[in-house]
Amino acid sequence: MKLTPKAAKLMLSSSLALALTAMSVQADTIRFWTTEEQPERLAKQQEMADQFKAETGTTVEVIPVSENDLGTRATAAYAAGDLPDVIYHTLQYALPWAEAGILDTEAATEVIEDLGTDTFAPGALAMAAFNDETASVPVDGWTQMVVYRKDAFDAAGLEAPNSYANVLAALEKLHNPPEMYGFVAATKVDENFMSQVLEHVFLANGVSPVGPDGFQPLDVAATTEVLDFYKAIAKASPPGELYWKQSRELYFAGKAAMIIWSPFILDELAGLRDSAPPTINDDPTSRDLAAKTGIVTTFSGPSNPDGAAWGDVRYFGITNDADTDAAMDFVKYAMDQGYTQTLSIAPEGKFPVRRGNADNASAFSDAWAELPVGVDRKAPLGELYDQAMIDEIVGGLDVAQRWGVSEGQLSLASKMINSQAINRVVREYIDGEVDAAAAVAAMNEELAKVQ
Repeated sequence: MKLTPKAAKLMLSSSLALALTAMSVQADTIRFWTTEEQPERLAKQQEMADQFKAETGTTVEVIPVSENDLGTRATAAYAAGDLPDVIYHTLQYALPWAEAGILDTEAATEVIEDLGTDTFAPGALAMAAFNDETASVPVDGWTQMVVYRKDAFDAAGLEAPNSYANVLAALEKLHNPPEMYGFVAATKVDENFMSQVLEHVFLANGVSPVGPDGFQPLDVAATTEVLDFYKAIAKASPPGELYWKQSRELYFAGKAAMIIWSPFILDELAGLRDSAPPTINDDPTSRDLAAKTGIVTTFSGPSNPDGAAWGDVRYFGITNDADTDAAMDFVKYAMDQGYTQTLSIAPEGKFPVRRGNADNASAFSDAWAELPVGVDRKAPLGELYDQAMIDEIVGGLDVAQRWGVSEGQLSLASKMINSQAINRVVREYIDGEVDAAAAVAAMNEELAKVQ
């Protein structure tokens, strides 16, 4: 009887598994690549690795790898058959590495199922979906936020700025320069900050330049809504070339009602970092501004009522060169008994993508909120912000999105973003150099050239 290739592969796999079991092969040491290479972060990862060894007898060699070098090093190691067992990596590698055969997607999926699929943020899992499996195990993430003066919103009877309409309504009431600008929009074309903010605003209205087959022309009506909204927030901003620096400075000085920023602003708002102090009053260590602040992660436009959150997620990838059982055990440990230690590396930028476990659905979210944040002074986020805000911060990962992820076109979308073509045309529209129809046509023409 002639076996099909699939059947032969299954028989070979079964025979190999039996042989390995009979030989009782078990790794004494596994290798773990991490891009968290700062000394204090490495120390926390080593501490967790030591705890894992104490429980299992397996040594974890923690190997720092620069994020800029990760792609080339992984490709070279794969070609040499010398991949580490586990890699802590960014979203951009999840699907390409799965397609290339670098990642053991079956092992990652089994880890997620063993820990409980429903304990993970759905958005973080969806971003790494691959052939009915999950390419890598989500570890942590963060969502971009609309940061706003909740005290001013409440005083004016305004709804939270979780939609285009609510932001525009707030501009009408709160924009009063130079005492207070309604917004500080990113307008500096050659800054990645503008690219990131624009992707968030486009996603909010359900607009993307990619589809399953690659470039997808921007919808004229929905993109015009995006352009008009962005022009409105830009006109409610100070003049000049604006990026993250001005948005933070103006908000910290009490001169901005709304900005869009990453969660790395959360400790600074509370006066915990001397290099970026709030200047809303005479005390650079004051928590007053944090107390006056609200945040929104999920944000909607008129063509996308459900809205979207812009998210960045990191993963544990189990490689196809791994000692699979030992690698899976380490990842499970890092996502369970050691998960609070994993998040403690930088809590303000590592939101828990796994909220809890079978015993307590919010165990890890609760523990994370008590982890100290800050640089020159420390305090837990749960002490600085109320529970509703903590829930909003973490909840954004449930619906977090990025261009090209669900379509399998993240690489192309990233190239489009990096081309800064969208930034340039949006700025031309803001400045009145082109009308909406011409702006959409120009973006489509430029984006179609990106390969």
